[in-house]
Amino acid sequence: MPPVFPEIWRLRLTVSMDTLPVFEEVFERFAEAVTMFMEDRSGISDGDCDWFLEGFSRMPPDRVAIVSALSAMAAANGIEAPPLEIERLPNVDWVLENLRDFPPIRAGRFFVHGSHWQGRPPAGCHAIEIDAGTAFGSGEHATTRGCLLALDSIAKQGRRTRVLDLGSGSGILGIAAAKVWAASVICTDIDPAAVKVCAGNAANNGEAALVTAVVSDGYRNPVVGKGRPYDLVFSNILARPLCRFAPDLAAHLAPGGLAVLSGLLERQERMVMANHEKQGLTLKRRFAIDGWATLVIGR
Repeated sequence: MPPVFPEIWRLRLTVSMDTLPVFEEVFERFAEAVTMFMEDRSGISDGDCDWFLEGFSRMPPDRVAIVSALSAMAAANGIEAPPLEIERLPNVDWVLENLRDFPPIRAGRFFVHGSHWQGRPPAGCHAIEIDAGTAFGSGEHATTRGCLLALDSIAKQGRRTRVLDLGSGSGILGIAAAKVWAASVICTDIDPAAVKVCAGNAANNGEAALVTAVVSDGYRNPVVGKGRPYDLVFSNILARPLCRFAPDLAAHLAPGGLAVLSGLLERQERMVMANHEKQGLTLKRRFAIDGWATLVIGR
């Protein structure tokens, strides 16, 4: 009898770049994970090509409720709702499938590889073993790479000792910070499964003593409050949650502290920065990869 893996359902829309944030808000309500990517952009500007918005759920989606929400959001913004595709993904081991397509990645001084890779890391690099699987963040996505490049840049400016990785997924950023500075790191995620993966990855990389992984909706877990103020905060989530958490970020950031924000499109930078500037935080540096932005901000 073939092995049975957990059901995963995929929601998908094909949208323009301008309408992407509108429908992203709907998918956040119905999916456990949301991602977006552009079609083949050869010879086409980012603003002219189609974008694919995908959501993933372990429960069968309610098509009627989702279509209704999409239609209401479209009507409120004076646009047409795109057709919704819902697909039950094949009964395969998605962890194994991802491993096959996950080559080692170099981002600054960081070298990220899966457990299947048997080579020797480049000299002078911090090697991090992360398997693509049930938690977001294996280094291949532009947002994670942008955060690693930002960390590489910040590391050249001096030591950081209290680090928060909000929405940590696999824990790759927190583990990277622990390796660079031997810093105390708190990693949080709203998904208990991701927190378990993060803790396991920290142990596999020899950083279990420095990395604490907890379940938290934003900054609500008391462990997060107890650990403040932080001199470095990672927040690789999505644009709208970044805006919503701006006051909490300002309240948890130490004087002279820096925050690395990611998970936003380049076109969403103005919105994200406007919300953080209200909290007295300004842009220090930005990294742009494949239409995605990573922002380093501070007081």
